[in-house]
Amino acid sequence: MTFTDTGPAGAARQLFLDGARNAHALEKEAEQLIKRQLDRVESYPQVAQRLRQHLDETKRQEERLERILEGQDDSTSTIKDTMMSLMGNLGALAHAPADDEILKNTFANLAFENYEIAAYKSLITMGEAAGLTREVELLRQSLSEEQDMARWIDDNVETVTREHLALRASGRQADR
Repeated sequence: MTFTDTGPAGAARQLFLDGARNAHALEKEAEQLIKRQLDRVESYPQVAQRLRQHLDETKRQEERLERILEGQDDSTSTIKDTMMSLMGNLGALAHAPADDEILKNTFANLAFENYEIAAYKSLITMGEAAGLTREVELLRQSLSEEQDMARWIDDNVETVTREHLALRASGRQADR
C-alpha cells in the first residue's frame, strides 16, 4: 500500500515513522539498562532470570521495529539510538552506589516498562490511523511482552523487598 504525505493517513504515517524511530531508541535504552543490571545483580536469581528473558524480548522488539521501518522505506535514527543507549547506561549506574540498588532498580524498571507500554499503545493507534495493519500486529507482540514484564515486576515488588530485608538482616550482600 502506498501512502502520500497529505491528509490524515499521511500525517498519521509520518507521526508513526517518527514514533517507530523513537520506540527503537527506547528499546536501545532498555537493552543497556538490562545489560548493566545483569552485570550487577547477584543475590536475586529470579530477577536475573527474568531480566535475561526480557533482554531477549527487547532485542526481538528492536528487530520488529527495524523491519517495520525498512518496510516503510525508512530506518532507525543512529543519533537517537546512541543517545538513548547512553541514557540507559547512565540510568543503570545512577543506582549502583545505593545500598538498596535492587529496590531502586525494581521501581525504575516498573516505571520504564509502563512508559514503554504507553509508547507502544500510542504507536499502535498511529499505525491504525495510517492503515498499517501488518505493522500494528508486530507492535502488538511487543506491547504484550512489555505488559508481561510490567506485570511480573509488579507481582514481585514485595518478594524482592522481603528478600532484600532478609539478606540485610543476615549480613549478606543485599544491594544487588
